[in-house]
Amino acid sequence: MIKLESLKKSDHFKLVLNGKKVHTNFYSIFATKNFLKLKKNTLLISFVAKKKIGNAVKRNRIRRKLKAITQKILKIKGAINTNYTYIIICKTKSYTEKYDKIFLEMQKSFKKLN
Repeated sequence: MIKLESLKKSDHFKLVLNGKKVHTNFYSIFATKNFLKLKKNTLLISFVAKKKIGNAVKRNRIRRKLKAITQKILKIKGAINTNYTYIIICKTKSYTEKYDKIFLEMQKSFKKLN
């Protein structure tokens, strides 16, 4: 099982935001090659939800939904490249959209990045 780890420093966020990008109606994914030394079976990925989206309950629900989708995609071999660091910025539409639709969209997005 691959463990998800979050970015901590703003400099790391800035580095990743200058890398590859994929935008959808539900989220935006930014990716760059790993620049930190990690343990095996870890993936550096951060989920960001701006206050503009809504209250804390809504933001956390979106974050949890996208994390669950990411973990499901990680079980598919080769779907997500663990040699990259990712930032996923949530959008308001992902709150109301069905899980399955976002899942398919996210699979396509990670394929574009790899």
